[in-house]
Amino acid sequence: MTELKDELTGLHNRRSFLSLLRRHIGFANDRQSLLALVVIDIDGFAQINSSSGYAFGDRVLQHLAAQIEAVTRAQDYAARIGDNRFAVILPRILNHGHAELAVQKLFRLLEIPIESEGTKLSLPVTAGVALCPAHATHAEYLLRMAELALATARMEGRRYLFAPDVPQTNALSVLWDLELELAGAIDRGEMSMYYQPQVRVSDLQLIGAEALMRWDSRARGEVSPDVFIPLAERTGQIKKLTIWALNTALRQAGEWRQAGEPLSVSVNLPGEMASQRDLPDLVENALQLWGKDQVRLMLEITERSLMDRERAQEILGRIRDSGVRISIDDFGTGYSCLAYFKNIPADELKIDQSFVAAMLTDTASADITTLIIELAHRFDLAVVAEGVEDPATYALLKSGGCDIAQGFLFGKAMASSEFEGWIVGYPRAVANIKTNASVEV
Repeated sequence: MTELKDELTGLHNRRSFLSLLRRHIGFANDRQSLLALVVIDIDGFAQINSSSGYAFGDRVLQHLAAQIEAVTRAQDYAARIGDNRFAVILPRILNHGHAELAVQKLFRLLEIPIESEGTKLSLPVTAGVALCPAHATHAEYLLRMAELALATARMEGRRYLFAPDVPQTNALSVLWDLELELAGAIDRGEMSMYYQPQVRVSDLQLIGAEALMRWDSRARGEVSPDVFIPLAERTGQIKKLTIWALNTALRQAGEWRQAGEPLSVSVNLPGEMASQRDLPDLVENALQLWGKDQVRLMLEITERSLMDRERAQEILGRIRDSGVRISIDDFGTGYSCLAYFKNIPADELKIDQSFVAAMLTDTASADITTLIIELAHRFDLAVVAEGVEDPATYALLKSGGCDIAQGFLFGKAMASSEFEGWIVGYPRAVANIKTNASVEV
């Protein structure tokens, strides 16, 4: 059943893994046998993708999957449970040492470097091991214990560790609980989209908004995106959240009442989705459901998402052919070079706000911002400056030819209903901005 297999590696996916883990923990409890769970993570996988490209990153994942399968017995199960996280279920082991032997065998196999197109890499991994019933007799909690062991091993610079005794787990237990809560956040109605205005620099005309995901947990209150977005990426939940965000942003933007030209709504895509083959279909499905003539969709990706240029160009090209525009977010913080601008599969660049915020006090930041604007315009790319908080920075961006601005000077991120009201009152706000900035627009 392909829906139970990971497309890239052929191993069990997270859904299948959890089902198998629950079943075999039940068997272990009934038969009073011992089961081990090994969780394996690639160290520095983001850097591997950034330096060698996503195609090589995929081969690294496939290589690790093959080595994991090589150490498993017929009764064992191997799975990919996150972007670069794998797990092995070892039923009916004899003792603690049996599980340790399996981990050591895997490390020996990984000492042989992986080679591809001139790139050679000895794959660094860290592992955590938990035993049933010694550490837990429940699937989710056993996984939590194995991941805690992995996190502790990484902090201590160890290659692997077994799970600690239960009283030692309190310090990190909140993070694992958060993962379980995130899985049901959409169904419980805890997720929402907020919208921060984007204006045309030349005349302060509203042109659209960036859609930003928010999580208001009933148990914990507001959870920062800096916490739950990386957690979703690590645990394989990010695709579900992104599809929900895409559909919600299009639906809500279609309900805004505005006069004049259509507004754009920008939705952030995680790096791993920018090169997934089904992305154009996911976008097309959302547009068929919620697309309106008065709304133009923009997808924001980071420049690191384009490291696998050939695949990204093909996929993003298909999306652009459908009328959806592409924006490169946080530009200037990755691996930009002059060759980057050739055949770039995008329509605009967003200058990272760290440069924008420092323009008035740091000459280098101001020069970098000006250089990005000039280069982008030479290649027919629009430029967005985010993090504009004061009239002086706005005036400097205007003199430098920046196209679009976003930041607290114009408006904070707001819920959809509040943003619709903000649209109505924005013409009055423009007059105040012009007065405070003492510029003519």
